[in-house]
Amino acid sequence: SIQEVKSVITSPSGGQVLVDKGYFNVTGLAWSGRGKIRRVDVSFDGGKNWKQARLETPVLDKCLTRFNIDWTWDGRDAILMSRAMDSTGHVQPSISQLRAVRGTRSIYHNNKIQSWLVKANGEVSNVQVG
Repeated sequence: SIQEVKSVITSPSGGQVLVDKGYFNVTGLAWSGRGKIRRVDVSFDGGKNWKQARLETPVLDKCLTRFNIDWTWDGRDAILMSRAMDSTGHVQPSISQLRAVRGTRSIYHNNKIQSWLVKANGEVSNVQVG
């Protein structure tokens, strides 16, 4: 089964506008209903490549854990994603992994990987990446 482990990038996120290319500190929150967050990986290319983010302390059982990672935006379209792993070995699922277990009509405990599209003009919006 798909256990409850979740992360979401909170900045940049939907409705924000990046005014210029360059350095950003991407931040977010992760949570597990089973234990502690052990790791959060972030992708800037729609899930093709992942980099490990820094976890901010304290990291406690069943509590929100803030994460952050450095990113240099080149001004081109980018898709930002995060995925959390917890101390019990569970990994946040992609939408296709979640649907394989729960079907297409389940909205309860929707802990799929969240994706943000950063357009070349700096606008940030929610997108779904399989």
